[in-house]
Parts: sequence; structure tokens; C-alpha cells
Amino acid sequence: MATVSEALSSAYNELMGRVREIVVFQSAVSVLHWDMETYMPPRGIVLRSQQLSLLSRIGHRMITSPEIGKLLQRIMEHPEYDRLDEVQRRNVYLVKKHYDEQTKLPEKLVAETAKQQAITTEVWKKAKAAKNYAVFKPELEKLVELRKEAAEILMEVKKTATPYDALIDIFEPKTTSEEIAKTFGELKKGLIAILEKCQTAPRQPDVTVLKRRVPIEVQRRISVSLAEFIGYDTKSSKAGGRIDETEHPFTTGYYDDVRITTHYYEDNPFSSIFSVLHEGGHALYEQNLNPEWVYQPVGTACSSGFHESQSRFVENIVGRSREFWTYYFPILNELTGNAFSNVQLDQLVHAVNCVRPSKIRVEADEVTYCLHIIIRFEIEQDLFAGKVAVAELPEVWNQKYAEYLGVKIENDSEGVMQDTHWASGLYGYFPSYALGNIYSGQILARLEKDLPDWKTQLAKGKFHHVKEWLTKNIYMYGNLYDPIDLLKKITGEGINVKHYLAYLDKKYSELYGY
Repeated sequence: MATVSEALSSAYNELMGRVREIVVFQSAVSVLHWDMETYMPPRGIVLRSQQLSLLSRIGHRMITSPEIGKLLQRIMEHPEYDRLDEVQRRNVYLVKKHYDEQTKLPEKLVAETAKQQAITTEVWKKAKAAKNYAVFKPELEKLVELRKEAAEILMEVKKTATPYDALIDIFEPKTTSEEIAKTFGELKKGLIAILEKCQTAPRQPDVTVLKRRVPIEVQRRISVSLAEFIGYDTKSSKAGGRIDETEHPFTTGYYDDVRITTHYYEDNPFSSIFSVLHEGGHALYEQNLNPEWVYQPVGTACSSGFHESQSRFVENIVGRSREFWTYYFPILNELTGNAFSNVQLDQLVHAVNCVRPSKIRVEADEVTYCLHIIIRFEIEQDLFAGKVAVAELPEVWNQKYAEYLGVKIENDSEGVMQDTHWASGLYGYFPSYALGNIYSGQILARLEKDLPDWKTQLAKGKFHHVKEWLTKNIYMYGNLYDPIDLLKKITGEGINVKHYLAYLDKKYSELYGY
């Protein structure tokens, strides 16, 4: 700490001590969420929803403690406040922002929401398996109403133009739906142009080369080898990660305990390969944040969009590149007992980069993926503006999929119920995926200037140069800046879709020969 008075130093240290307790508490709650999605027995949901409800009350009391308010006041009104360094002031800013928002949310609403999230997620799993939206709808309606109530409150605190903007700000600070709509409009136009070129191109991939039966146990070994390749340790005595199985892949954890999950399909091994790379990208971000900032507000990721930029970077820009498969294809063949021995490298690379409009977001190719996100963004906007009711979601969803992607949804499990986000109450999160793709294109442009031979190294099985660059330029900055400010620091410009579209156009023109 800069040389400041003992009173200011003492107040700041006491505030950080309270934040540390909150962070430790929240990390314990995240393990309960992880267990709920992985190993909890089905009958445990009633007890678990009560546990999470109680813990959310306790967490809310910790965050909204009057003592935190008093400490913030003492610090910010102190005549030497401006002498705190950049990190300290950012910590104070982040604590105050969160404190101001949470003190306005009634404890009862917070507890009810936590309980309803657990129930809705469990019902979603059953409704999805049964392909029955009617089972899911009542619980989803309850959760949406709770989130609407919170959004109305947060809108006033955050001073946003709409309730939906208040939810977006949770995941992508200081970003509005109006700005996102403008960016997505430009993105959509560029994507559709590339999609049309791919669909009419002379060279089309043979995706049947991917459809090989690979036993689940073998796929588990593939997952471990992919984790080792990117530097995500799940096996050593100092491992800070693990890979488990769940209905919908996700990542959770903090610094030294960051866990990822995947879903295995015996007849589609590439589904898990790319979900492990995606979640592994999230895990690298979490585990390589500045170790000096652990337990501090700055010691967290910048935003959900930046998180998605890292997962999409590892999954697609690295994982679907010809260079990666030049190195990894022989390993995959060895692990699978030569299941792909009659497939050529170029065949495989083209197949894993097949551009084809589809129904399922997580299986979507790079060109059409963001169209899935734009659909969800538009629906969420209308849902929180009162233009669409929960009962109408399947119909609206199916119409947009027909219009934007030209596909017909046969049932709600492959339609409106395919994702866990709405069941989990994560409204405002979906835009982060497309923003992350855009950020990743801008980050790639910068990386190629700094490491012009990164692809040559990748083809030799060397990823650590890229990981070190990402650590230095992204991970280590944590939450020191808002997303657009961090983007400017890395790339020298604000959000710009041109880089991502240029990356896609170059890659797919080479693959498809257009």
C-alpha cells in the first residue's frame, strides 16, 4: 500500500478481510452447485434447494453487512483516499458497486431465487428428458418473475435504461442491450454472407468421417490428454482441476480448485473433445489470474464475455485449427485404437469445421454459432420487456430458428429447453458468448503480431507460448478494468466485429475453396 495514514490503511485492510471471508464462503457454495450437477442423488434436490436458500441468505447478510457500508464510507471520505494505488481503488469500487446493488435486493427475494433456481434446474433436466415443456413451464414462470423483480430493483441502482440492461451489467459491466443490438446487427450481416459462401462452395466436407463409436472410458482418457495439452492439471499430486460428467458442460471454481465437466456420447466423440477444450479455456483463465490478488475483487475474471473469449479461443481458434490436428490426430488415433486410421488429416480438419445450420447451440459451427446467440438475446429482450410470455417461448423460439437458421424444431428438448441457462436464472448471460467470439477475433489479431509463429509451434504440440501470452495480456489483469477498457488495453480499440469476421472468412475460404 502507498504511504497513507494508519486509519485509512486499517479500514482498507479490514474491508479486504471481510471480502476474503465472503469469497471463501462463495467458493464453498459453488462446490454444492457442482455436486448438484454431478454426483447428488435425485432425491437430494429438496434438501439441496433448502441448503442453497439458507446459504444465499447468509451470503447476502455477509455482503450487505452495515459494517461494510461503514468501512466504505470511512475509506472513500478519507482525505488521503486518492493516494490509494490503482488496484486498491478498483477493489473499493467493486466492493461498493456490489454492496450498493445487494443492499437494495430484499433478503427474502435472494433466498427465494436461490431455492427456485435449484428446483427449476432439476425440473428442467426431467422435462428435457421427457421432451415435455409443460412440465418445465410453471417452475420457469416462477423463476422469471423473481428475476424480473430483481431486474426492476437493479435497474434503479445501476441506473440502466431497461431492466434487461441491469441483468446484462451483471455479466458484462457497462454494456447495454442497445450497443449489443447494434454490434450483433453488423455481426449477423457478416456471418450470413460467409454462411452463404460456404453453402454454395465447391468443396463440401464429409462429416461421416467423425461418426466413429468410441467407448466412454476411452473418451475419458482423451479428455485427460487434452487437459494435459493445454496445461490444465487434473492428475498430478499438485492438481487444481478435475473432469466430471454432467447433462450440460460447465466450469466452476476459484484459483486452486477449478473443475470442469463434459458430456460423453459414444457415437460422437468430438462433442466431448470440443467441450473439454471449451471448458478447459475457462479453467485456464481462472487458474492463471494474478496470484497476488487472491481473495480480492480484482482477483476475478473481467467479465463473462472475456471468459467466453478464452473458452472459444481454446475450443475453436486453437482446437479446430489445422495445426492443432497436425499434432493431435496421431494421438487421437493411438488412444482410440486407430478408430480413425482410414481418415486423412485434411478430411478431419474440414469435417470438424463443417458449416451447417443446426438446432443445437453447443454443437454449432463457428459461422452459425452467433446466430444461436442472437436469437436468445432477442428473446430475452422481449421477455423482460413484457412482449413475450413464458408460455409463448417455444413458439417464438421455433419461428426464429426457422427464419434465422432455416431449421425446423421437432420438439422442445432440441428447442427452447436445450440450454440450462434459463433454468438456472442466468438471464443476460447469453450475449456474452457472441461478445466473447468478437473479443477472441480481436485478441487473435494482437496475438499474431506478438507471436507470428504461434501456429508453427502449435503444430509441434507446443501450446505454452500461447498460454503465457494469454496469461500476461489477459489473465493477469483480472478485474482491474471493465471489459471494453481491457479490450482497448490489449488491442488498442473498442469492440470491432471486423477482426472476427476476417478470421472466419480467411479460414473458411481456404477450407471451402470459395
